[in-house]
Amino acid sequence: MKKVIVTTTINPPTEAIEKFQSMPDWELVVIGDKKTPADYRLRRGTYVAPEEQEKYDPALSEAIGWNCIQRRSFGLLWARDMGADVVAVVDDDNIPLEGWGDNLLVDRDTEVHYYETDLPAFDPVGATNHRLLWHRGFPLQLLTKRDYSHKSRKTVRVDIQADFWNGDPDIDAVCRMEHAPECSFDPGCFPMAANKIGPFNSQNTFLRGACLKDYFLFPHVGRMDDIWASFYLQAKGYRAVWGQASVYQQRNVHDLVRDMKQEYPGYENNLKLVQDLAADPESILAYLPGRSAWAFELYRRHFKNA
Repeated sequence: MKKVIVTTTINPPTEAIEKFQSMPDWELVVIGDKKTPADYRLRRGTYVAPEEQEKYDPALSEAIGWNCIQRRSFGLLWARDMGADVVAVVDDDNIPLEGWGDNLLVDRDTEVHYYETDLPAFDPVGATNHRLLWHRGFPLQLLTKRDYSHKSRKTVRVDIQADFWNGDPDIDAVCRMEHAPECSFDPGCFPMAANKIGPFNSQNTFLRGACLKDYFLFPHVGRMDDIWASFYLQAKGYRAVWGQASVYQQRNVHDLVRDMKQEYPGYENNLKLVQDLAADPESILAYLPGRSAWAFELYRRHFKNA
């Protein structure tokens, strides 16, 4: 089985990158940006410099733009070209815990805690031992309506394994400003799945290779790039399961007010978006700025003859 780790960075190799490139069963692909150190080197793995990306698909490069985490979509294309069966999408501040990437659930029938909700979206964070928190991208209008009482055991086939993160979790700026949490998630809460769309991110998430044709990190929509990608992928019929924490999130420095502004497209649109996607996955296009929709089309062209 070909297993590929994909990330992007503007930093010298971090503790997380050092650990990821030392994993013998995985191949690491790091996508560079204009701010990435010019002398960036890996001991083991593939570093894709900006000029290589430009040569690979100049139109897609222009549509995505520079100095943004959405350059990571080039890593998805690299993984596709490498014949990846499983792709792990990570951040360079996700320090893997012991056993990271072992016993993968992807492409397996897995027994999960299964939640049924009448809401249009499911929040996985609220189903853990940190019930006051919520996942980045969960519609804020639904926070007070979350209900986890309809829980059973069910076996599902896993396309996406969205593992959690101890330490500073992936919550939105409002939640982080209010709670400033340091989390240790109870492994007994996992794995979990639901009957409705739920957010997952592009840090510490494992994808079946077949997902790549429909998984794209939308540029020019702020910090909804990976959230809208997760909604779209599930609306297309791929099954997401949330797994126990397998990294420690030693979060890079962030300006929380700036983060909040970057999350505003979600605050405004996520509730309506998940409702529309349930009826028609391609309704995502109505929410994308023109340049983002153009980038999505250019990305999908790489899979049309696959």
